[in-house]
Amino acid sequence: MLTFFGLPHFLRDRLPPLCVSIGVFDGLHLGHREVIRAGIAEARDSGVPCAALTFDRHPLALLRPQQAPPMLCTLGERLRLLEAMGLDIVVVVPFDHQFASQSPEQFLNAVLIESLNTNRVVVGHDFRFARDRVGDAEWLSERIPTRVVPPLEKDGERVSSSRIRAMVTSGDVESAARLLGRRFSMEGIVVPGSQLGSTLGVPTANLAAMEGIVLPGNGIYAGLASVEGKVYLAAVSVGERPTVPGAGFAVEAHLVDYTGGALYGRAMRLEFARRLRDEERFDSVDAMLVQMQHDIEAVRHVLEDVHA
Repeated sequence: MLTFFGLPHFLRDRLPPLCVSIGVFDGLHLGHREVIRAGIAEARDSGVPCAALTFDRHPLALLRPQQAPPMLCTLGERLRLLEAMGLDIVVVVPFDHQFASQSPEQFLNAVLIESLNTNRVVVGHDFRFARDRVGDAEWLSERIPTRVVPPLEKDGERVSSSRIRAMVTSGDVESAARLLGRRFSMEGIVVPGSQLGSTLGVPTANLAAMEGIVLPGNGIYAGLASVEGKVYLAAVSVGERPTVPGAGFAVEAHLVDYTGGALYGRAMRLEFARRLRDEERFDSVDAMLVQMQHDIEAVRHVLEDVHA
């Protein structure tokens, strides 16, 4: 998959006609995948390469920052997911004031036709674009062949990033996974913590999560931790750690059966499989340790087939 950051004006005369799917594709959930699959099918039927046009941030992060939602995944994760779908080209456009101020005609001519040599477009049913969101799929379809993909529903409701985001923040990661088509995950760098877990014989890795990514609701989760290509069962705590005075908020994971050294400075990815319980304030550290052991056994039970 070829990936361009910015519009590839220098390749305009070398690009063949493209079928382009357009969207933010935050989380690349099942609804987004329908748009991408439709674009790939349209491209193959037309004998042209399939491309996706996406953006480096949510438009609201520029236009109304106070209302911008946290993202469901990083840009890097979004690109990995798009590549896995079999696209030929992905173009990541910086969503800046110049781009946001374009008229529909400018977007069509300067971006789609002049830069990308687009000869057909695939979008979702609610696609809007250009200054003040005045452009839509109907406008495009009058000027360039456009396929509009209808909304995808699960459990009687439309699959959407906002719906999934609400599930994640409430801790319902299992429902979120059904709409994402994969487990919700987050990634970041392991940073030093209070060392209490190591003292108790249950060391944890504290994740400095990427800024702007949605956080699961406070609680204890069964999940998976990936570090340097290896995957471990993980008991993950998200929250304020109320038993330890002054501990503060953290996302920390105990990697089950991990026998290596400190993970500080390494990249770690956490996948959330199931919420096990609420955060609790224990009367003593010993009582907390007993519960931690129960949580580890629960993780083994929930994910017993993962490493089989």
